[in-house]
Amino acid sequence: MAALRKQFGKKLRSIRKSKDLTQQEFAELLDISIDFLSLVERGISAPSFETIESFSLILGIPVRDFFDFSPSSTSKAY
Repeated sequence: MAALRKQFGKKLRSIRKSKDLTQQEFAELLDISIDFLSLVERGISAPSFETIESFSLILGIPVRDFFDFSPSSTSKAY
C-alpha cells in the first residue's frame, strides 16, 4: 500500500506543478494545511475520497488521472 501512496503523491505533485501552483497556493485553494499536502505528495499520508475529489475539481482533471501511473502519462500536459 505504501507504494500506491508514493505513486499517487508523485503524480499529484507533478500535476500541481504543471498547473504552476505552489504547495501553499494549492493548500489554500483546498482549505487544507501545507503540512498535510506535503505528507500526501511524499506518500506518507493518504487523502480521503473527498479530498481526492477536491484535488480533481481544483486541478480540473478527472480523478482517474491521479491513478494513471503508466510511463506515457507522466509526460501528459495538463
